[in-house]
Amino acid sequence: MIRFNRAITPVKVLSFDLDDTLYNNHPIIKAAVQAQIDYLNALPDWQAQGRHYWQHCRELAVKRSPALVDNVTQWRKDTLQLGLAKLGYQGAQLEQHVSGAYHAFADARSNIVVSDEVLSLLAQLAKKYQLIAITNGNVEVERFNLNGVFDLVLQAGLHGKAKPHPTMFDQACEQLNIEPKHILHIGDSLDTDVHGAHNAGCQSLWLNDQQARYAYRGLPDVEIASIHALKYFL
Repeated sequence: MIRFNRAITPVKVLSFDLDDTLYNNHPIIKAAVQAQIDYLNALPDWQAQGRHYWQHCRELAVKRSPALVDNVTQWRKDTLQLGLAKLGYQGAQLEQHVSGAYHAFADARSNIVVSDEVLSLLAQLAKKYQLIAITNGNVEVERFNLNGVFDLVLQAGLHGKAKPHPTMFDQACEQLNIEPKHILHIGDSLDTDVHGAHNAGCQSLWLNDQQARYAYRGLPDVEIASIHALKYFL
């Protein structure tokens, strides 16, 4: 299914969200969170705090530094630092466990295999368009089989505020020397992807396959039910 809500301006760049757009991120993030929990629960004093301790520390970290909402990687690291320090860890031991817990998460977080069908589709699209990625997530593209697919990868925190803020879209336009109207951003979220693209003056394509509820009521320029509907743009 492909639905056009507006006429499309000629597209030169296809911009992709990553998580839940090019692969199913739900089991991946679940495994990554569990890997971090397993690491931390091996520390008896952490485990003794109960299952709500992480969320308490997470909320405290962002209360102290509100800008963390735009950088999920730093938010996780700061939460680990705060939570472990509150338990009395300090110095080299503190850094050891912050690093150990984060890498337990990050290693599992990058345990992604994008399907051959999606990789083939991207390779075909790359013959006609520049491909870039704009993500709010903390996945490390160079660690799995999307490595080398995109001409540019922009991540919230590292390269600007999180979508729907237009910062990363603006940066993409500047780096590629292109007008926003020639970028079509493709993602699964109305709130971040479609809203963000519209805020930046880019075109939007919504992958409507998550059965989620969204606050944003703007219409995407294009709507599809499967990523493979992008074959239309070939």
